[in-house]
Amino acid sequence: MAVITNEFPRTQFDEEAFFQRLDAKAVSRLRTAYTTRFVDAALREAPQEFSIVKAPGMVPQAGDVVIARVVELGKHTKLQSVHSRRQRMFPGQKIMVAYGNRYAPDQFLAHVPQDLGPCQLAAGGGLASSVEEQHDSIDQATQIAPLGLLMRNNQVVNLGDYAPLSIEKLSAQATAAQGSVRPPVIAVLGTSMNSGKTTTLACLVNGLTNAGLDVAAGKATGTGAGNDPDLFEDAGAVSVRDFTDFGYPTTYRLEYETIRQMLVSMIQEQSATGAQVVVIEIADGLFQGETGRLLNDPIFNQYVDRVLFSAQDALGAVAGEQILLNAGLDLAAVSGILTASPLSLREARGQLRTQVISTYDLCEADTALSLLPQA
Repeated sequence: MAVITNEFPRTQFDEEAFFQRLDAKAVSRLRTAYTTRFVDAALREAPQEFSIVKAPGMVPQAGDVVIARVVELGKHTKLQSVHSRRQRMFPGQKIMVAYGNRYAPDQFLAHVPQDLGPCQLAAGGGLASSVEEQHDSIDQATQIAPLGLLMRNNQVVNLGDYAPLSIEKLSAQATAAQGSVRPPVIAVLGTSMNSGKTTTLACLVNGLTNAGLDVAAGKATGTGAGNDPDLFEDAGAVSVRDFTDFGYPTTYRLEYETIRQMLVSMIQEQSATGAQVVVIEIADGLFQGETGRLLNDPIFNQYVDRVLFSAQDALGAVAGEQILLNAGLDLAAVSGILTASPLSLREARGQLRTQVISTYDLCEADTALSLLPQA
C-alpha cells in the first residue's frame, strides 16, 4: 500500500500535482462501486477527513481506491453500486473504484498499471486496471482517467483497511468456534468462466434450504461483483461472504499463501455462523492458476468434504472428472450449463463415472440432501 509522507499544498498546484479536499457535496456526486462499499460507508460518515491526491511517482497497488472520470463508455456501461444496483454511467461522471488485476477468458486479462495515467474499467463491480488482452466478441473496455488516489490521514486508502474480515485474524465469532466440529463443506468448481458454477451453487443452497437446513455460502476466488452474493442470498443462504469482505477487489495475482488462507478463513468464518452446511464457490476454471494449485493442496482436502463440478459440455465434464478424481477429491456430481441440453446431458451420462444432475433439480430437497457427505 502506497504511503505519502509529505503534505501537499492546499492553495497552489503545479501541472504534475493535484490535491482536492472532499466534502459532503463532492461525495454525494460520486458514483461509488460495489468493491468500495466499506470505504464508501466511512467516506460518507466523515467526508472532510478524505482527499484526492495525484502526484508524480505515485504507483497504485491492488486494492487502492481511486477516484476517476469516465472518458468513453465501452463494454461496461453500468457500474454496480454499493448495493449492487447497476447504475448507468455517463461520460464526465466521477466514479470511485479500486485498482486490481483481472483474469476472465470471456472478457479481459488486465493488470494494475504502474502509474495513475489513463486506464480502463475492467469489471462492472468497480475495477480500475490496464487491459492487455480481451475476447474478440466483446467491445473495448470503458476508458477512465484517474483523478487521484483516495487518501485519509496522509495515507492511501486501501480496501483492506476497511474490510470487516481479515485472513490474518479471525472474527471473535470464528475464534470462539475454533475447536468445535465444523459443518460439512461442499466446494463448487467448473470447467471455466460461465460454466454455470454460480447457478449450480445457488440451486444447491436452495435445495438444502428446502430440506430445512441453514446454509452459509461463500465465494473464495474471482472478481468482485454483487450479483453472485445476491443470488446466494436469494436462494436462501443465511450468511453470504466473498473475498471482497476480506479486502480484496479480485484474487487474481494474489500471493498463493493469501489465496490458501482466504479459503481456510472463509470456511472458518462461515462455519461459525451456526450454519449446518457451508457451500463455497471457486471461480474460473480448473486450469486457472490459483484454482489448479488449490486442488492439489492438502489443505483443500482437509477443509472441503465434497466437490460439485459444473461443465459447459460433455467433453469438459469428462476432463474435469479425471482431474478432480486424480487430485483425490470426493466428486459428488456433475451439473452446470451442459444439463440445459438433453443431447449434452445424455453424452455426459454415457461417459462419466460420476452422476450428472440437472442444475435446477438441485433445488429439490431430496436431491440436495443426497449430495451431503456421509457421516
